[in-house]
Amino acid sequence: MWTYLPYGPFAEFATYASWLTRVANQGDPMFFAIIDESSQAVGVAAFQRIDPNAGSIEVGHLAFSPALQRRRAATEAMFVMMRTVFDELGYRRYEWKCDALNQASRRAAERLGFTYEGTFRQANVVKNRNRDTAWYSIIDSEWPPLRLALSQWLQRDNFDESGRQRRSLSEFASQRSGHP
Repeated sequence: MWTYLPYGPFAEFATYASWLTRVANQGDPMFFAIIDESSQAVGVAAFQRIDPNAGSIEVGHLAFSPALQRRRAATEAMFVMMRTVFDELGYRRYEWKCDALNQASRRAAERLGFTYEGTFRQANVVKNRNRDTAWYSIIDSEWPPLRLALSQWLQRDNFDESGRQRRSLSEFASQRSGHP
């Protein structure tokens, strides 16, 4: 989970807690804990590159524990952040950037409705290697149908007793866009 982040892994919890304490008080990035239904912290995410004048903000520093990965709660956390960006803050652009080698992050961005915009080659050096950065975005005109698709997918009746989805998010998204 730490391969593509510029920090970590942390050998012990105390080191992680110390790092988290340092970054938690920054305004940009602005970190959030992701809490599951049992009130356990299972991940973190942040708003960063916050630009109110441009109406643009990026989600980043995504670190999801195995308890959150590929779960309904992960999508719900991203949905809450999207609602904050578009519905509460009134921003026009929401960005997702990731290491171009991070296929799981790229699939997640696309599944959530972000549009691939291109790859910035050798955009950074992370952990002593060149990092190409894949850029994704959602813009305000794309938000209303995406909000509806995510809301429908997240409904409890879309999940069976084991927590497995009955219909995929892409089914709801294609239904909204008029595709079969």
